[in-house]
Amino acid sequence: MKPYLTIGMLVISNIFMTFAWYGQLHLRGQRWFDTLPQLLVIVFCWSIAFFEYIFLVPANRIGHTTLSLGQLKIMQEVIALSVFVPFSIFYMKETLSWNYLYAAICIAGAVFFIFRG
Repeated sequence: MKPYLTIGMLVISNIFMTFAWYGQLHLRGQRWFDTLPQLLVIVFCWSIAFFEYIFLVPANRIGHTTLSLGQLKIMQEVIALSVFVPFSIFYMKETLSWNYLYAAICIAGAVFFIFRG
């Protein structure tokens, strides 16, 4: 049960992380947003990142009871890419390129090596 709880919490955490880091880029070009002081944009992003940490910290604490630190990190990277790709395609309207596939292959290799017996 713990790995599933960890994975679920990391997915939620990564959704918040992705919006905190990159979601504000979607608002660029809108006059009201472009005129905001940079510090206010930072505070806005930090307010989203706060919710990331609400899920991230417990997920890592729970996960570290059955997974190694390396396994947790690679799992987080897989989840981050799994969240980022749909975000960039559907929310940011980026085009899908072969580079996403190449990145996924590299991460799959990392998963293989970190989780092998």
